[in-house]
Amino acid sequence: MSAILLEKHEHIATLTLNQPKLRNSISEIEVVDAFVDALNEVEQDSEIRCLIITGAGSAFSSGGNIKHMLNKEGMFAGDANDIRESYKRVIQRIPLALYNFPLPTIAAVNGPAIGAGCDLAMYCDMRIASTHAKFAESFIKVGLIPGDGGAWILPKIAGISCAAEMAFTGESIDAQTALKWGLVSQVVEPEALMLEANNLAQRVSNNPPQALKATKQLLRSAQNLNLEQTLDLSAAIQASLHQTEDHLEAVQAMIEKRAPKYKGQ
Repeated sequence: MSAILLEKHEHIATLTLNQPKLRNSISEIEVVDAFVDALNEVEQDSEIRCLIITGAGSAFSSGGNIKHMLNKEGMFAGDANDIRESYKRVIQRIPLALYNFPLPTIAAVNGPAIGAGCDLAMYCDMRIASTHAKFAESFIKVGLIPGDGGAWILPKIAGISCAAEMAFTGESIDAQTALKWGLVSQVVEPEALMLEANNLAQRVSNNPPQALKATKQLLRSAQNLNLEQTLDLSAAIQASLHQTEDHLEAVQAMIEKRAPKYKGQ
């Protein structure tokens, strides 16, 4: 059974973490390889405009495999230098791959998102949670720190106070608290999760693909730029988009009060 499932339907791809017996742990190198390969496949498919990520079974992702930690196996084997290199070679590839992925992403959080699993969800652009979802920046509970970029992304989403509370206590928060703290934009019943995720993905995918990629690029870049730099980058991107066929089609369709037909050109 593949650890990662990838399905495509029209302009939407769905990536499913598919190790339900392991609660979709993501610290095995073969899982990370498959995850990154799936992202690359979606990126290279010109028909796809949005990606949904979810988990099989009762959990979204339990993060690191704690049995491997205990037994010093896999990425947790060896001395301090070995483990440092393993973090770079294995688990840290996930936030880098997601952060640099050019298409909009949605985490459909079906159950507990723990440790690195919580951070995986945070590196998606949008998050919808089932009422069964829980979120925990739980590294402190096993005597560790967020080793996969959680310390960078979580304060940007939840603010420093809420992020610190999660990181210092390691305690889980439920879906409604996650909604209150801004970690997710919607909380729905379990049976409605994928429907709502696909509805959101469809609303995203209705828009011109080049403009979607450019908007994500701008949102990402603006986090590390001042206002003047952001305006300068915006002008450069905007000038390029004004030359596209899809921009002209969007304007023409709006004037003619009809649905636009985008070609990605």
